[in-house]
Amino acid sequence: MTSSSTTSTTSTSSTSGTASAAADRRRWLALAIVMTAAFMDLVDVTIVNIAIPSIERDLSASFGAIQWITAGYALAFAAGLITGGRLGDIYGRKRLFLLGMAGFTLASALCGFAAGPEMLVASRLLQGAMAAMMVPQVLAIIHVTFPAHERGKVFGMFGAIVGLGAVSGPLLGALLTQWNLFGLEWRPIFLINLPVGVAGLILGRRFITESRADRAMRLDLVGVALVTLGLLMLIYPLTRGRELGWPLWGHVCMVASLAVFGAFVAYEKHKTRKDGSPLVELSLFRVKSFAAGIAVQLTFGVVMGIFFLVWTLYMQMGLGWSPLKAGLTGVPFSIAVSAAAGMSVQKLVPRFGRKVLQAGALTMIAGVLLYIWAAGRYGTGIEPWQMAAPLIVMGAGMGLIVAPLTDAVLSDVPREHAGSASGLINTTGQMGTALGLGLVSVVFFGVIDEERLVPAEVGAAFADAFRGSLWWVVAVLVVIFAVMFALPGRPKQHIEGAAVAEAVAAGEPEPALTR
Repeated sequence: MTSSSTTSTTSTSSTSGTASAAADRRRWLALAIVMTAAFMDLVDVTIVNIAIPSIERDLSASFGAIQWITAGYALAFAAGLITGGRLGDIYGRKRLFLLGMAGFTLASALCGFAAGPEMLVASRLLQGAMAAMMVPQVLAIIHVTFPAHERGKVFGMFGAIVGLGAVSGPLLGALLTQWNLFGLEWRPIFLINLPVGVAGLILGRRFITESRADRAMRLDLVGVALVTLGLLMLIYPLTRGRELGWPLWGHVCMVASLAVFGAFVAYEKHKTRKDGSPLVELSLFRVKSFAAGIAVQLTFGVVMGIFFLVWTLYMQMGLGWSPLKAGLTGVPFSIAVSAAAGMSVQKLVPRFGRKVLQAGALTMIAGVLLYIWAAGRYGTGIEPWQMAAPLIVMGAGMGLIVAPLTDAVLSDVPREHAGSASGLINTTGQMGTALGLGLVSVVFFGVIDEERLVPAEVGAAFADAFRGSLWWVVAVLVVIFAVMFALPGRPKQHIEGAAVAEAVAAGEPEPALTR
């Protein structure tokens, strides 16, 4: 009898261990799939900029069409993020992720085979809308798939992907355009998404576990209309303001957007009282870590919006570098971001908490100051290797921020609102970037007198404008450092996660995930 019992117990244990190993393998494969999707989106935000001259020549695109090709994606993406996140909560995050990836892949094909600028603009708008459906599910799927004690490591990987994607777009775009594969010129920058998207759909359907909010909710259509209108009224004038000469209607739109957002908040409160199914859970902003993290995300987006654009303009228009040379210059930055992001969440944040993020802000400030010095010291004769040190320092600082920030914002968010919270995180980042892009017109182009500028003075003028813009970056980073004091000293999930990790190490069963 004892022998039989022992055999049964051993068999059960073996079966349980096999099932646990299979589940573990499935969730890590699911992570690889959703991170690949996030990488695709990050690359597509920047990959087009490098190929603009080729697109302009091939399609005989007007200046206005070129602006829409670049801005259309960002507008559709930002406007749809909150809605995309809530749709995942209601109808299933896996379902919305796969639907968004399928649409993103189709839109990429339409971009790659565009017969004219109008078709390319429309395809880019569709691509941005599909990304808005796909991207919020990434953080939501991670949040509900991994227990607290593993999320730190996972968000560290996510931060590394963010850093890699930020710089890989221009480099990949430069390579694909310069290689002119099959005589297609710029088209491979979009067509490269097709095999990746198809593989993601096949593997995602098999390995991603479905999850949705615990209680039934309905889509808040009035909320969707108000938040989309408010975002468009704010972001469109910022994105196109300089090209249109900062018209009066643009300023009116931006001011009026505040009233639309006010109406949105009032309606969401009404919707919460009425049936408990608002588009945005306003209760999330009562979670200190979430509210503070969103504020940091917004201001950090401003930094990214200013720096990456003026940096590209400085290298290609000011220094006259080729797209490939400019793209390769960013490699040290990308490596530094990836390395620091992976280390920060796994090793540093559990021990030092928000001090790691503040150290990241101070490190970025040091890197920017070093860049200001190098740009002034070497002038227009500066070479990529002379930019390496400031870029590495800046990249390390960014890596210390991006991964722990996501971790901190989501640490106390209830799982049923993971999609909505993820959409808000991405939306505030996009809003911050749009604000940064708007500021570029003031801090960069505002100091260049294009009408009186002679060709011989272009390099020096762009170098001066670049250094001036970096001082604005320093100022915003100081604000970020101050706002970070509102973040929790140590994310709650790391405190709880440590106890869970000890229990798992001791051989006790891991708590079941609640979806």
